[in-house]
Amino acid sequence: MTDVPESRLLAALLKGWDRSNVVLLNLLHAIPEGGLDARALAGSPSIAEMFTHLHHERMVSVAENAPEHAGAVPAREWDPEPDVPRIAQLLVDSGRRVRDAVLARVETHRALDRDYAHPIHLLQFLIFHEGYHHGQIKLALKAAGRSISDADAGPVTWDVWRAR
Repeated sequence: MTDVPESRLLAALLKGWDRSNVVLLNLLHAIPEGGLDARALAGSPSIAEMFTHLHHERMVSVAENAPEHAGAVPAREWDPEPDVPRIAQLLVDSGRRVRDAVLARVETHRALDRDYAHPIHLLQFLIFHEGYHHGQIKLALKAAGRSISDADAGPVTWDVWRAR
């Protein structure tokens, strides 16, 4: 990629993806003791299941759209994984795979194999999807009486996005 403005734009978009992943990991680490089992409503997925669903969606998206960057897709989409460090490692791995897939496809001017008009749309979709579940996770905590205060959530979520 020799076009300097295009290169800077891609770098900014990838940094946005990296920030999104940091926010997701920060949210995971902010879940209070016993909070992974919380649900917004009876029959809704638990917080643990939502985090593993996010990892699963990332892995499926890469496998279907840039298989050369794919890893093993988890057998269970909504896995009630109880181990925070394990969930964090899954999200780090899938976040890196998404980043690598998008970067490689943009740099080589290759479309994704199945979905999206442009590889960057995959990043945009996943940020939207993860933001949706971020809200569900916070709602589930609230419903379970384990809310994260705005004073605690702000620095690890909103401030990450707003950093210069």
